[in-house]
Amino acid sequence: MSVNPDHGSPRNTDPSLRPTSASTLVVAALAAAAVAWLLISTNDLFYRISPLPWTGAGVLGVLAIAEAYLAQNTSARIQRKPGAPPVQALAVARFAALAKASSLVGALSAGFSAGLLVWLLLEPTKEAGSNVPTAATTLVTAIALIAAALWLERACRVPDRPDKKDDDSDRPTPRR
Repeated sequence: MSVNPDHGSPRNTDPSLRPTSASTLVVAALAAAAVAWLLISTNDLFYRISPLPWTGAGVLGVLAIAEAYLAQNTSARIQRKPGAPPVQALAVARFAALAKASSLVGALSAGFSAGLLVWLLLEPTKEAGSNVPTAATTLVTAIALIAAALWLERACRVPDRPDKKDDDSDRPTPRR
């Protein structure tokens, strides 16, 4: 803790990593959906990039699988389950940062895919209809990435110590 020179009150200068907020992910997804809708509906961009590539869905799917594996493995190691090797604190910090970044990437990808999917469903052309499976698969894999990233972030939390009591009855009372 240090003292704020302007007000003389203590302020916390310790670095901290807060859990990802659902509202952040929702706002990012909605913004990406709006951008996708505007990009696709205001010009002929879709017809220049059609057919949509499957690589986006593949990359998001591989990331989701990798992060789900990391989440399961990290959780077992942090909880010191039998047979699980100990985990290094720096690795857990890196996994937490990866999880936060991946959940945001997943939200942006899901939003963009959702905006594109809605446009494709409303577009009456055969070319648009043939790209619906690609956009839908990308949306599903983006949601899977969000879920895996949030699981990994949760797995990186330090568990409560079993020897620590919930109440502070064993703490000495301050003298006056």
